[in-house]
Amino acid sequence: MKKFRAAIVGYGNIGKYVLEAIEAAPDFECAGVIRRNPVDIPEELKKYTVTDSITKLENVDVAVLATPTRSVETFAKEILAMGINTVDSYDIHGGIVDLRRSLDAVAKTHKAVAVVSAGWDPGSDSVVRTLLEAMVPKGVTYTNFGPGMSMGHTVAVKAIKGVKAALSMTIPLGTGIHRRMVYIEVEEGYNFKEVAAAIKADDYFAHDETHVMQVECVDNLLDMGHGVNLVRKGVSGKTQNQLIEFDMKINNPALTAQVLIAVARASFRQQPGAYTMIELPVIDMVYGEKEDLIKRLV
Repeated sequence: MKKFRAAIVGYGNIGKYVLEAIEAAPDFECAGVIRRNPVDIPEELKKYTVTDSITKLENVDVAVLATPTRSVETFAKEILAMGINTVDSYDIHGGIVDLRRSLDAVAKTHKAVAVVSAGWDPGSDSVVRTLLEAMVPKGVTYTNFGPGMSMGHTVAVKAIKGVKAALSMTIPLGTGIHRRMVYIEVEEGYNFKEVAAAIKADDYFAHDETHVMQVECVDNLLDMGHGVNLVRKGVSGKTQNQLIEFDMKINNPALTAQVLIAVARASFRQQPGAYTMIELPVIDMVYGEKEDLIKRLV
């Protein structure tokens, strides 16, 4: 069986788990890892090609973008223009439609596929929300995150000038309302109050109650556990009082990485263009023959 060759772009928290997901998948192999410093090679990467550009890798079928959200569009456009599929975990909900539209044009031009915002939220939770709305068309869905570490928010804090290290925790208050607890180490020479104000003004935090605290060591607080509780309350047909709940507790980057590999698999079964997860047939994300999957899962 020919395996799909996946390149990992970025090797932070998510990138490390993407490698594990690739190694565990029967239909994938790692084509190499792209990182800013290709000289500093961790032990687990020494059997792979590590470079600073995807152009230096051979026969790449798909690029898994384990990069900060705000750099996804740039990387994706460059790689799609090479005719290589891309998958990413872009997590700014309000920017997803624009990103999809932007990458769709490039992907179609170069006969490639981009799957955007493929983590667990946005991502697999989006699929659950869509299914809940199909089951209960009239009503309200509440998405309650945490408590746990938010990868996207933590990366956003680390990008703020004056932040040496950071951890952003999401605390659910109920009915889709959240509190952001941000713990930071401050670079020498920077004023904590000014750094905290910059964090609160960032679009990741400006819409939620946010508390920023200075600590001596962020690593002492680090826990990659997270979770979500989805609740849909409403009407099926004309019948009132339908209540459906979905709940999970997970390791944040591990689940994100697994979903990225699942949609990478699905990308090879789509026509050129850009997609979100709710547009992909769920069966296309799973390894196996279609009729065998139908027998086992339906």
